[in-house]
Order: sequence, then structure tokens, then C-alpha cells
Amino acid sequence: MVNLNKSRREFADQICSRLATCQDDLQRAFQLGDRIPSGYVDNLLPETDAEEIYAAFPEPSEMLLLKDLREYKYVGMQMNRYHPILEEIIYAFQDPRVVQLISKITGIQNLLPDEYLYAGGVSLMHKGCYLNPHLDNSHDKDRQNYRVMNLLYYVTPGWKEEYGGNLELWDRGVRQPCRVIHSKFNRLVLMVTHRTSWHSVSKVVHDGRRCCVSNYYFSPQPLEATNYFHITSFRGRPEQPLRDIALQGDIVLRSGIRKIFKHGIRKPHFYRKEDRH
Repeated sequence: MVNLNKSRREFADQICSRLATCQDDLQRAFQLGDRIPSGYVDNLLPETDAEEIYAAFPEPSEMLLLKDLREYKYVGMQMNRYHPILEEIIYAFQDPRVVQLISKITGIQNLLPDEYLYAGGVSLMHKGCYLNPHLDNSHDKDRQNYRVMNLLYYVTPGWKEEYGGNLELWDRGVRQPCRVIHSKFNRLVLMVTHRTSWHSVSKVVHDGRRCCVSNYYFSPQPLEATNYFHITSFRGRPEQPLRDIALQGDIVLRSGIRKIFKHGIRKPHFYRKEDRH
């Protein structure tokens, strides 16, 4: 039985406290060169809170399955269909105090949280799930602001690195070795996203559920000197040359469609707050 014993403001209080404690170390991590700017914080919340968040995760049958050559995972963004604690923790990361502190840590100005959870929400991976190397969509659902920051909070107790489902950062492109960040229980990962921030999730090889709470921040300005637009773009891994060819063709095809249809031809995935059950 999951108890909703904390509000989003109380969760935000805890997140701010932990981020403040680690602020100097995080700032140093984000200032390192020759890699995708990133850092992480362990023991973000009290263990019992993180365990309750994990216990509240919906079953895969209650989530949207995304499965093709690009990815295999379950996602949920219609938060009013799930246990209330999941909505509280997601929106705790959108508290203005949290956003301001992450702005100080990363040096990115004018950060905007996304109340619609476009491509965000909760995700679940079980044995066989993966995410190929990709660049995230460059903009929000209305193509007004640039996506600049990913916040990934992992909540599966006892999840070992050898289980897979770990974040992979391809700092020097998808033809060079990647940097692995273990999707460790109660760990928050912060990473910048832009035109060269290739990242992926290794295949899960364990009989368990790797669960993640995801938030994305946007900004009116791009992180680079010029304006740009791109769809979520997937590539093959170095050992997947045929898949890489297919996925590069997929990028060309879907990019062409977006030039004709601004929002694509598929219904975008975001939190439709008017959709109550």
C-alpha cells in the first residue's frame, strides 16, 4: 500500500536541500570540457519516499508501449490515471525554487519547466527494453521553446549496473565509446540536450522493472549560437550497421513529414489535463 504522505512542495523542499548540499560538485561536473554537460546526485530523497514512488508505478499494461527499431519502453504522461504520488514528485521538479537552483548549477538562463510533460512523465523498462542512441526533439510541443535540460530520477530499489537500463552518453559521437551512468536507485541525473547530445539506454538484461521519473526543461534561446530544429533522431549502435542505415533513412523520412505537417502525423504524447477518467 502506497501512502501519499508528502505534497509536491514538500518533495521540492527535499530536492532543493539535497541539490544545495551538492551544488559545488555539480557545478564542477557541468564545467568539465569535451563531454555532454551532465552530473548526478545520489540519495535525492529519503529512502522510504523513493521506495513509495517506485511502488506506485503503474503496470506496463497501464502505460503506452513504444516498440520498434528505435526503442522499446513503456511510458506514461497522463498522470491523473496513476497514483497521486507520481504527479506530486513529477511536479516537485517544476517548483520555481528547484528550477532556479538547477539554473545556477548548470549556468543555463531562463529555464522553463513543462507542465504538459511533453515526452516526459514516467517510464518503465523490463527485460529486453532499450533505447538506441538518439537526439531528443529540439522543441516543446508547440515548437516555441528549445529543449535544453533532461532530469532523470531513477527509483528502482537495488538496481545494479550489470542489470542494464543504464544511461549512455556518447560524448564524442555514436562511433566512439560511450560514458555510462548507472541508473542507480534514488539517483537524479541532470544532462544538457542539444544538437550533439547523443544518448541512449542499454538493454535491460534482468527480470525486473527499471523505473524512471522524467522532466524536461525548455528555454526561449538555444544553447548554441544559431537557431535550429530537429525531430527525435535515432541511430544504430556501432555494432548495428544495418540498423544504423535504416534509422538514418527514418530520420530523413520523418524530418520531411515535419516540414509539411508542423506537429507530425502522429498524435503527440503529452499530459492532457482535460482528459479525466
